[in-house]
Amino acid sequence: MTTDAIKAKARELGFAGVGVARAEHLDNESAHLEEWLRRGFHASMVWMGRDAEKRSDPRFILSSAKSVVCVALNYFVPHRHSTDPERGKISRYAWGDDYHLILDDRLRALEETIKQLYPSAQTRRYVDTGPVMDKAWAVRAGLGWMGKHTNVISKEVGSWIFLGEILTDLELEYDSPLEDFCGTCAACIDACPTQALVEPYVLDSNKCISYLTIEHRGNLADSLTTKFDNWIYGCDICQDVCPWNRFQQPTTEAAFQPREFNLEPKLENVAAMSADEFVERFRKSPIKRTKREGLARNARAVLQASMKESI
Repeated sequence: MTTDAIKAKARELGFAGVGVARAEHLDNESAHLEEWLRRGFHASMVWMGRDAEKRSDPRFILSSAKSVVCVALNYFVPHRHSTDPERGKISRYAWGDDYHLILDDRLRALEETIKQLYPSAQTRRYVDTGPVMDKAWAVRAGLGWMGKHTNVISKEVGSWIFLGEILTDLELEYDSPLEDFCGTCAACIDACPTQALVEPYVLDSNKCISYLTIEHRGNLADSLTTKFDNWIYGCDICQDVCPWNRFQQPTTEAAFQPREFNLEPKLENVAAMSADEFVERFRKSPIKRTKREGLARNARAVLQASMKESI
């Protein structure tokens, strides 16, 4: 069976999960996105409001699309974040190499397998790089369910997963979505220091430490930086407290192992980092996204907040 062969290849490539969804309009998910945008929870990420048709229906990307092959790649490494007040915290996903590069290479290999099976097959692959709702498709393909912290949770490896998709005109066997197993748990909502999770499944980016330290440009509000708890790139709090992450398993991908500097960088060193040093340290790293100015700003903000607390 074609579907079985694709899934077997995905597992051979090291994906922690693979599933297939029917390429169709995302009714509920699109309505949720529209309401999220209306409330201004996307902050300065204006691109989230673009290409609404493509986000809601993959057939506006590939008109002949019949299936969406979804994959998940585990990135968890069992190191702990530093508790030293002089050192910054970086999200686990950014400890190693840029996942876009790693995941895209794997997806390309899977795409080639599809073309070998059906040379005339039309495909498009995405790794958080286009107007595709990665999480929505992962849920539809049965890779996991949407957690209250707005991350997809896999029963097998928890929420430490990167997502990717291949749209294809092949009609494959479709998987069914999983039940939502969050239940009455609100650990992620209760643990968020800036109260960015305004309600279950709804994140206000304006308050999110991850957004503020990566996507936000300009100054950071003192009322928020005093709650950063030394995070200078991203934030893992809502995932660290998630009970389902007791099933987390170490990744087998060597490229996701932490670079030494990323585990517990001294805040003063980050704040004073030169442009050349930034380029050298973060070559092929997702941390490039925030640029040297952004990372230094984050470190300075955390240092200033710490000084205010000590007065």
